[in-house]
Amino acid sequence: MARKFVVTGAASGIGKALTEQLRGEGKTVYGVDLRDADVNVDLTTAEGRTELVAKVTELSGGTIDAIVAVAGLAAPIPATVGVNYFGAIATLEGLRPLLAGSDAPRAALVASLAALEPTDPPLHAALLSGDEEKSLELAKAIADAPTDTPSNAIYNTSKNAIALWVRKNAPTDEWAGAGIPLNAVAPGVIATPMTAAILETEEGRAAMAAGAPSPLNGPAAPASAPAALLAWLTSEQNTHVTGQIIYIDGGADTIRRPDSI
Repeated sequence: MARKFVVTGAASGIGKALTEQLRGEGKTVYGVDLRDADVNVDLTTAEGRTELVAKVTELSGGTIDAIVAVAGLAAPIPATVGVNYFGAIATLEGLRPLLAGSDAPRAALVASLAALEPTDPPLHAALLSGDEEKSLELAKAIADAPTDTPSNAIYNTSKNAIALWVRKNAPTDEWAGAGIPLNAVAPGVIATPMTAAILETEEGRAAMAAGAPSPLNGPAAPASAPAALLAWLTSEQNTHVTGQIIYIDGGADTIRRPDSI
């Protein structure tokens, strides 16, 4: 029987590439997104998160083999923390009971190279404490602060916090103790419609290279690269990799943190 996957953010970017790869391999995929997916829900809301679980349960018959939380935002708005942190956790924890019937349950999510950037300490603390209301208030204050350049603090902080959540939760009874590897990939610059305009110009490519230097194969990876890694992390072959944040960035992490392992 084909393995059954849930992929959020399935309508574009990495989620779309992963969905296409898995379906091409004969897997069953329940794609989730705001629109143009098998399950159309808004993961910034409690109603959307509840509906996600209900619809996936109905479609799958109550059993799935893997969860991949890809859905995310990079905009300097409060909804970014709603999707990137609380939405991802709600997806993984809400659907985890459906993994119980799988012989090889797996889970993964998408972090980011941006997790290495400076974070906003109050927002970071609110995220890690699980206080969504306070997190949204703090994110709104960051978004509304007068500035000539939109702040990346909301995105950076949400991605750092979700990476730490993976590290903290992967070895627990609920995940490793239940035989479920839990990992994250942390992409650098990915060639998507969002980055296309920047990568078209020499100045844009130089700006990308300054923040995310990529000595291996240039300034941007195709969405299929992190998708392929996510496919392996959630495959039956992955029996012992868990709690890892795997940077897929052309070498940026090694340049940014050469003395850190």
